[in-house]
Amino acid sequence: MDRLESMAVFVKAVDLGSFAAAASALALSAPMVGKHVRFLEERLGVRLLNRTTRRQSLTEFGRAYYERCRLVLAEMEAADALAADQLAEPCGRLRVTLPVHFGRLCVMPALLDLARRYPKLELDLSFTDRLADLAEDDVDLAIRTGDLDDKAGLIARRVARQRMIVCAAPSFLAQHGWPQRIEDLAGYEAIIYRRSGRIRPWLFPRQDQPPVEVMPASRLRLDDLDAIAEAAVAGMGLAWLPSWLVRHRLQAGTLVQLLPQEPPFLYDAYALWLQTPHLPLKVRLAVDALADVLPKLMA
Repeated sequence: MDRLESMAVFVKAVDLGSFAAAASALALSAPMVGKHVRFLEERLGVRLLNRTTRRQSLTEFGRAYYERCRLVLAEMEAADALAADQLAEPCGRLRVTLPVHFGRLCVMPALLDLARRYPKLELDLSFTDRLADLAEDDVDLAIRTGDLDDKAGLIARRVARQRMIVCAAPSFLAQHGWPQRIEDLAGYEAIIYRRSGRIRPWLFPRQDQPPVEVMPASRLRLDDLDAIAEAAVAGMGLAWLPSWLVRHRLQAGTLVQLLPQEPPFLYDAYALWLQTPHLPLKVRLAVDALADVLPKLMA
């Protein structure tokens, strides 16, 4: 007898509670269901089910074996689904939650290109800096930046690394001078990013050591990165921002990068999805597209 087929029959008999119910669901005879279970027991040399004329129950080993069989069968179905994906086209709604600025300027263009390539794919994008609950909010994919505090039940894949740089307007530097070292930053006014009441220090990596932390003085604390960039352009202080956000301002000369000799701190960006035996094709293609496109934008 085929071992995988016998495992599938055994799992069905446990799930439905009887050989008769499993036989009906699988279009087999009840004696044939019994033969599949006995085949496994004889092969393993261990009883899986305690059976009487009225009921059946799993043995202690049978319960552990049942759980492993479920995993094996799920992986087998997932492997078959991968083959089907190769011949399929992604379709239906892809629900993504993503940070406001990083999502709009970096992630969305990659997803729009994916939608252009696959006309049956629908995009449902939610731009928010709130951390969504993927299961409760019925989300297929979440894009998050920085540390991942809770990954229970989730799969995470890094799709980009954001370079953080210190910058300021030429007018501010003309008035206050240029900082030459990290230690000089403490003597300058800064515009600080604050989210949910939390203020994080500026970080500067050191090889084989923890990063140097700097908490500059500040009168302005904002929870919007683009607003921080605009305040810096207006000459209100130093700012520590992702290079992708200020690239055009640096090129236009409205902002100047400071301390270019210092290696930039890298903030990781992740794609997250619920753990599942088979990742839907639309989600897999979206994650692959982001992992391909975003690092080029971060360079």
